[in-house]
Amino acid sequence: MGISFPNESPEYRAARNKLLQREVALRREMEAVAAEIRALPPGGAVPEDYEFDHIDTNGAPGKVRLSELFRPGTDALILYHYMFPRHRSDRQRGPSSGPAAELPIEEGPCPSCTALLDNWEGAVPHVVGLGANVAAVAKAPIERVAAFAALRGWRNLKLLSAANNTFKRDYHGEDEEGQQAPMLTVFHKGADGVVRLSWASELLFSPTEPGQDPRHVGTVEPMWTLLDLTPGGRPDAYEQIEDEYYKTEAPANSRAE
Repeated sequence: MGISFPNESPEYRAARNKLLQREVALRREMEAVAAEIRALPPGGAVPEDYEFDHIDTNGAPGKVRLSELFRPGTDALILYHYMFPRHRSDRQRGPSSGPAAELPIEEGPCPSCTALLDNWEGAVPHVVGLGANVAAVAKAPIERVAAFAALRGWRNLKLLSAANNTFKRDYHGEDEEGQQAPMLTVFHKGADGVVRLSWASELLFSPTEPGQDPRHVGTVEPMWTLLDLTPGGRPDAYEQIEDEYYKTEAPANSRAE
């Protein structure tokens, strides 16, 4: 049964109904792709129980193993490769205040990765509550990452540093020259206790057609998918550590002080 809205034209309704059929097909395809992700054969076992740097519950630097990132009774771990430091070709503005503002631009955090993690901050408790585990893995020293996270107001994201292991290199979050890449990796712990790669955002390395965004994590980027629904679409712009709204209009308790 079709619907209509006040004062719409016949042309709008005809075009909207035509588009709706494509949306139905897209929904069907998204469900099918998700099912195929779940049905993938077991991936390769992790080559080692990587040891990461983190900040413990007492606020002190500590160590945590990959296997310890799985809370008891859980078997899924989502690890985002946070580009901190950013790619050396990225010349977007860095933070204007805080310890990260004093860093050379190439050693600071990636604005795009930061925007994604801003989006995730509120979602993490829900994802964790439903049985998965989520963390972001940077290459920068953990103290540097934690200081920046505190300014962003991140309280839910678990933050790690792979400064002292090969995790990011092994899972394509870093190239041979040490340049960072925004990979998303998902791991599964089997009943035998073996941790294996379940899925990774390999679409990042697939060539795009002219004008396309890589969209390797497109379905988990709320900011951009919301803009896709607007008449103007995605603006031809990059995320910024501090956009104009964030600096002037966001509630004080949601801004870095």
